[in-house]
Amino acid sequence: MTAVLVGVAQFAPTASAEANLEDIEELARRAHARGARVVLFPEYSSYFVDPFDDSLQAHAQTLDGDFVHSLVALAGKLDLVIAAGMVERASDGQRVRNTVVAVDGNGVIAHYRKLHLYDAFGQRESDWVEPGEITAPATFTVDGVRFALMTCYDLRFPEVARTLVDADAEVLLIAAEWVRGPLKEHHWRTLLQARAIENTVYVAGADHPPPLGVGHSLLVDPEGVIEAAVGTATDVAVGAVDPDTVRRVRIVNPALALRRFEVRPR
Repeated sequence: MTAVLVGVAQFAPTASAEANLEDIEELARRAHARGARVVLFPEYSSYFVDPFDDSLQAHAQTLDGDFVHSLVALAGKLDLVIAAGMVERASDGQRVRNTVVAVDGNGVIAHYRKLHLYDAFGQRESDWVEPGEITAPATFTVDGVRFALMTCYDLRFPEVARTLVDADAEVLLIAAEWVRGPLKEHHWRTLLQARAIENTVYVAGADHPPPLGVGHSLLVDPEGVIEAAVGTATDVAVGAVDPDTVRRVRIVNPALALRRFEVRPR
């Protein structure tokens, strides 16, 4: 089994769907030119306003809407798998869903609706967003490597990552809008590395750049070492994920095999 190159793309989505897709295409092309097979984009890549307002629901789409169709077309053109956050229509007619969708040139291959909403640090995401239901882990395979999806605030709940690893994920893809604040950049890096170390997997995180996000999108290996990273600019970083590295690390550090507890939903 060979390594797969993964891109973490960092940009600042806006209220312009057209501009967001232009940025996505530009960054996807940069990643493709460097050999990437999978590219991760941030949370809310389809539409974003700060603070949230009623326009969020007005611009929500379905999984077969224009945003996803555009991603599928781009993925087919570049022979990539693209994972990106989107604002999806919710079931209650009042709020939206915070969804990450993964597509290839044939269509949607996985989607994930954010479980843990950001009702912390003075924010109230649940006023606008409907929480996702607990379902089977959102995973897909590219060139023999198994990837899984999660979103932003989920990173603070280690059980989420553990359920994905129990579903045989070797790479966790985390789309984020990690809100800036005291120590938030430190939390972002530390938690990405912790999830990688405790689960002996690769972890990729794609964030918005400042001033709203912390930036520092990165790819971490199963020992917590940063393999590729973006600073605070709009850019994409590309690094390799190697399933042989996962196996080698797990021989030296068999924490998963030695654990005595399992994760159960509440």
